[in-house]
Amino acid sequence: MSRLGSAPLWRSLLFVPAHEKRFVEKAHTRGADAVILDLEDSAPAFAKEMARENLRPSIASISGHGVSVVVRVNRDLANCVADLAVAVSHGVEAIMLPKVRGPDHVALMDEFITEREKQTGLSPYSIGLLNLIETPAALSMAGQIGAASRRVIGLALGTEDFSAECGFEPTYENLFGPCQQMILACRMQGLQAFGLPGTIARYDNSVGFEDLAVRSRKMGLDGVLCVHPNQVAAVNSAFRPTPTERNHALRVVAAFEGGEAVGRGAVSVDGEMIDLPIVKRAKALLASSQKTAG
Repeated sequence: MSRLGSAPLWRSLLFVPAHEKRFVEKAHTRGADAVILDLEDSAPAFAKEMARENLRPSIASISGHGVSVVVRVNRDLANCVADLAVAVSHGVEAIMLPKVRGPDHVALMDEFITEREKQTGLSPYSIGLLNLIETPAALSMAGQIGAASRRVIGLALGTEDFSAECGFEPTYENLFGPCQQMILACRMQGLQAFGLPGTIARYDNSVGFEDLAVRSRKMGLDGVLCVHPNQVAAVNSAFRPTPTERNHALRVVAAFEGGEAVGRGAVSVDGEMIDLPIVKRAKALLASSQKTAG
C-alpha cells in the first residue's frame, strides 16, 4: 500500500501518552499492531518537555518488542519542531501529523523530516507520514494531502475533532460519508485509510464498539485508532476475516480460476455471479487473512 515500500498492515493503532511511563511500559502488551506515542492531546502543556525526554527510550522499548511505533507530534510550530527533533529517530515507522491544513503543510513537514534523517544517519524516506484529517477543509483536500509527499502511508479521520468542527455528533450516520470520502482519496493514491464511523471516546460499551469496528472493515477502512486498551481486541477481531468469509473467498477464487482454464470469464458460486471484481475482493480478503493471523 505504501509508496515507501511494503507497509505493515495496521488494524489497531493505540494512543499512549508519551509522558506516562506506567502506560508506556505496558504498551507492547496491549495487542495493538502499532503504538502511537502521543505528544499532542494526551500530553498537557506542562508535560510536553517530559514527554520528549521520555520519547527515545520509549521508542526503543516498544519497537524492541516487535510492535510498530508511530509518534503524534503537536500542531503548533514551536512544539512540532521540538517534537520532530526527537521523534525522527531509529525505531519510528511514521510520524502522525495532527490537524493537517493542506498539501503545503505536509510538504513542509516532509522537508524538515528529510533534514533530520540526514542529521541522524537514517536512510532517506525511512520514516512515513500518517496525516490526520480533522476539518472539513482538510477532507475536501484529502487527495492532495495524500499526494503531497511520498512519505505519506495513510490518512486517518480524527473522529472527535472532525465532528466538533462540523457541529454534529460523532454518529455512524454523520460520519459514514466523510469516511467514504477519505477512503476514496486513499484508494486513488494507494494509501491506507484509518478511522471509525462513530465516536472513539467510549470504551466501556463493548458491543457497540465491536459493531462499529466491523462496520469500519466492511466499508473499506484498513484499521482503527484506539484511545483505550479495551478497544484493541475488538478491532483486531473485526479486521480478521472469519473462517466462513475465508472459505467462501477460497471457493470463489478456485471457481473463477477453474472457469478461466476453460475460457469462461464468469462463474457461479452459491447463486452469485462471480467475475473479476468479485475475485479481486476475495483475493484481498485472503491476503488480509494471512497478514492478520495473529
